[in-house]
Amino acid sequence: MDAVAVRIEGRGTPESAWERCAWLDALPLVEADTVLLGARRLIVVSPHPDDEVLGCGGLMQAAAAQGCGVQVVSVTDGEACYPDHPRWTPACLRDARRRELAAAMQALGMDATHVTSLGLPDGAVARHEADLVAHLCTCVSPGDVVLAPWIHDAHPDHEAVGRAALAAAALCGARSLQYPVWAWHWLDALASTGPWTTAQRIALCPDAQARKRQAMAVFATQTGEGEALGCEPILPEHVLARFRRSFEVLIG
Repeated sequence: MDAVAVRIEGRGTPESAWERCAWLDALPLVEADTVLLGARRLIVVSPHPDDEVLGCGGLMQAAAAQGCGVQVVSVTDGEACYPDHPRWTPACLRDARRRELAAAMQALGMDATHVTSLGLPDGAVARHEADLVAHLCTCVSPGDVVLAPWIHDAHPDHEAVGRAALAAAALCGARSLQYPVWAWHWLDALASTGPWTTAQRIALCPDAQARKRQAMAVFATQTGEGEALGCEPILPEHVLARFRRSFEVLIG
């Protein structure tokens, strides 16, 4: 998830607050099959390796299990998450994070053939937004469901990817949905209403939750598990807790 905007500083809204959030609990709870009904493929557009697993790792599993094609478009390699780190240089991170994503896909029941890596610069996707739209238009078709981050997620790469995916889906006649990632950090769990007029919770069975947690765990460069980072990881425990729920939220 990498270099973040001002609203993503600090520890953010704890998962304990989300567990008591009335507007989140009021979102309709549906099965993944409902979301995927009639879908030919699920195309997940991810700003950085790990966003796809955090935001919709459960839905990806459901799609693969029911024979719906799954394709992940990994927009950047997330090479800028530890600026000036003596060990985790951009080149080192590119290789490590691609390997982690391949391992995460295996944990979800897929493999690296389900991933297309574009290698756009981490932290600068907005400067290449038109190119991203053009690329997506070469692989998106009517009957696809295009899933990308919420366009107000607060991270500039997430928002640029979300905008590009919405534009490509509209141009290609595909259905578009969005997933929040950093929004769980800064949204107000105590607000009387939520920010989305159309959103739903996608139920995850215990097996899907377990596989998603296994996939999350392989991103050692982000969690710090087994890695001598020498700095605060991007995905410490209080962040990971927001993605261990028995549901995922999709907007649209």
